[in-house]
Amino acid sequence: MSSTEQPETSAAAARAAAPSSTPPGSRVGARETLRTVSLPGLTLAVRALRDEAPDGAPAGSDTPFPSRGARSGARTRTGALYVHGLGGSSLNWTALMGELAPDVAGEALDLPGFGDSPPPDDGDYSVSGHARAVIRYLDTRAAGPVHLLGNSLGGAVTTRVAAVRPDLVRTLTLISPALPEIPPQRTAWPTALMAVPGIAALFGRLTRDWPAERRTGGILGLCYGDPARVSPEDFAAAAEEYDRRMRLPYFWDAMVRSTRGIMDAYTLGGQHALWRQAERVLAPTLLIYGGRDQLVAFRMARRASAAFRDSRLLALPDAGHVAMMEYPEIVASAVRELIDDAATAARRSNTPAAGTAAQGTGNLER
Repeated sequence: MSSTEQPETSAAAARAAAPSSTPPGSRVGARETLRTVSLPGLTLAVRALRDEAPDGAPAGSDTPFPSRGARSGARTRTGALYVHGLGGSSLNWTALMGELAPDVAGEALDLPGFGDSPPPDDGDYSVSGHARAVIRYLDTRAAGPVHLLGNSLGGAVTTRVAAVRPDLVRTLTLISPALPEIPPQRTAWPTALMAVPGIAALFGRLTRDWPAERRTGGILGLCYGDPARVSPEDFAAAAEEYDRRMRLPYFWDAMVRSTRGIMDAYTLGGQHALWRQAERVLAPTLLIYGGRDQLVAFRMARRASAAFRDSRLLALPDAGHVAMMEYPEIVASAVRELIDDAATAARRSNTPAAGTAAQGTGNLER
């Protein structure tokens, strides 16, 4: 399997990354854009908020990542990339993207096989496969390092990206990252069982007649610390989106293979072990854990704090697995503080922000 793509390949990749029209069936807010980016072997859907001119008039930009030194009003906005979790999509980041819009020029990626991104040509749904997709996309942008944010599976993916390509990452924010937890807490076992051959097919048959509302309620009950925080309008939108994605012919294949990818990553040793890679991350890191998380145990916050060398912890006792959806204002405040502190430290040292000085040499063989 090929090693991590390096920046010298970005020029050729950029020529292949011409955006196309909004994918059919996708839900796009009035202030959002959604485009597809074609790369060799995969196509990625990318969601962003429309840039606005200082007077509030739309600027019409579908490419929110700024060029080096680009400014919004009087303040420089660096790029940010948001990476969702298992079964999620770029829609999971809408609230947080809105909160951070004055501070960063953000984009939310649909990982291959999720949201509006079709499956990868090679069928690789491993953590390394998803990490390669993120790296290849960032290399096409040629806009310098970004603030990288990941949730759940996306947290494992972005940890690997930050470890093997520190030149791409200014800061790292991990919300309930799916880092190895053996054994998982009891409430996470049903999700882990999807990796077992035949279980997903059995579940599909048993729930075939369930309405989208019942399925959605179950997912929100699993992911939210308090599902009552979801408004009726947001619940209806989530049910509609879930129903749309359930009809995709590759929905269960992407879910099952990505779940197996997480389980495989949990058992890797040596330099490919996720906890070992966490120790290699150079970027300032914000760790966010929820006290009511049923998928990633709150106790893992202590181990993560010890593993990431330059880290800070935000503990939210009432949050579940998706704190950026449950408490976007609190999460945004913590991310903003991380970004500001990293920028201040970089100015004081008169060097690029952490992670930008060294060219990554790691690989993603597994």
